[in-house]
Amino acid sequence: MRKIEMTRRAFVGALAAAPLLAQDDAWVELFNGRNLDGWRPQAKPDSWKVVDGQLCADGPMCHLFYDGAVRNADFKNFEFEVEAMAGPNSNSGVYFHTAYQDTGWPGRGFEVQINNTQVRERKKTGSLYNLRNIYKQFVADNEWFKLNVAVRGKSIQVRLNGMLVVDYVEPTPPVIPPGMEKERRLAHGTFALQCHDPGSKAFFRRLRVRPLPDDLATPGGAAPAADDTFKRIIDLGVRGYPMLDLHVHLPGGMTLEQAVAKSLRDGIQYGLAVNAGQGNAVTDDDGARRFIERVKGQPVFVAMQAEGREWIHMFSKSAVSLFDYVFTDSMTWTDNRGKRMRTWIAAEVGAIPDPQEFMDTLVDRAVGILEREPVDIYVNPTFLPDQIAGDYETLWTEERRKKVIAAAAKNSVAIEINNRYKLPSPSFIKMAKEAGCKFTFGTNNARAGDLGRCEYGLQMIEACRLQAGDFWVPLAPGSTKAVERKGDILRKA
Repeated sequence: MRKIEMTRRAFVGALAAAPLLAQDDAWVELFNGRNLDGWRPQAKPDSWKVVDGQLCADGPMCHLFYDGAVRNADFKNFEFEVEAMAGPNSNSGVYFHTAYQDTGWPGRGFEVQINNTQVRERKKTGSLYNLRNIYKQFVADNEWFKLNVAVRGKSIQVRLNGMLVVDYVEPTPPVIPPGMEKERRLAHGTFALQCHDPGSKAFFRRLRVRPLPDDLATPGGAAPAADDTFKRIIDLGVRGYPMLDLHVHLPGGMTLEQAVAKSLRDGIQYGLAVNAGQGNAVTDDDGARRFIERVKGQPVFVAMQAEGREWIHMFSKSAVSLFDYVFTDSMTWTDNRGKRMRTWIAAEVGAIPDPQEFMDTLVDRAVGILEREPVDIYVNPTFLPDQIAGDYETLWTEERRKKVIAAAAKNSVAIEINNRYKLPSPSFIKMAKEAGCKFTFGTNNARAGDLGRCEYGLQMIEACRLQAGDFWVPLAPGSTKAVERKGDILRKA
């Protein structure tokens, strides 16, 4: 009997910890599939039509608000689900905790973004707009997808086709995005759909809600502390800066699930990378494909860290093309005497009797990498071995900097602002900006405990006056990956 009781308790506990799932009879449909009964458009009602059982948004800006009988159109805690489809270059959204107004953007509540390929806006489908932004496209244009929003206490969760993409807990007091209305905080209200502009065509069907008790507690207990970095991430996201850490590893002590949870909590979308090359975790196409399969279905970018110069002979173009992007550094190379070294290992570098010769060789190798290899980001930039790192500003002369920067700019390779090593220096970043280079944030964490929140990169935005347009985002509409431009150098499949 005791074993049965323990099993029952474990089952009940698991149910309490799991995401709220509803039986079909717990849901209430909000759209009848025939007309706009229960829905109220703004001053441009012709922007909304019911076609073949679907709500169609097509025309001048007009928001469509639910004002039907369910809960008197006033919801606090709930699960809301909608099936949606967006056309090419379309911008739309779903609002909650909002209230009707005749014209303009809803002054209350939150928006979940719908945008697959619209080029003026980097925030993609599933984003909790300007609070937790997503920068990777997970659904295709002209493809139906399911969007689920759950509010429980101070918690907002957004799922896209079942994948958790937002897990935001509102702090106390709330962080209000700069320039947004004071009502942009969890309270109560109705739902709304967005017709953004005449070029943004979107469809909606099967809109339903599962109301939850108003006194529902926030899952997990206390809200996070809204420190200066927390606020800064939101502020920069509002201003269009992509909050991305594109150089994250899964070291011992950190599971994939833990990494994703931290990403969602901090509001920084990750690019998870596998080390690929001679002597590394992945050494062939099969290993590359296994890593991609491992992270499949997670709200992250997937990257290859190309290690050593041999990697181009170890992987095929078809395998490398499966990654969202590829990055490398100039920390593994062979000197003019045939000595292969990893420059972060002092013993492999050994004595450096002539630092000037060493630097000339390092710059030559870096330029060769940027010119020849199909990489999208140059990471750990300007790293120097411990033996000479103290002379960074002297050894990285203007001429040497210009050579590396020119090669990066010419070959459309973004330059990482690295959180672990605090590289490159502000003076290098300023010079690269003037040359037209793009930048990314990256950590290169060796342990679970040193995965921060891109603090060095946030500092460099101010110190170097970087603008949102100075940052590179993988898979941006209209862009090409380096493997598409230079992939023929890779091993033949």
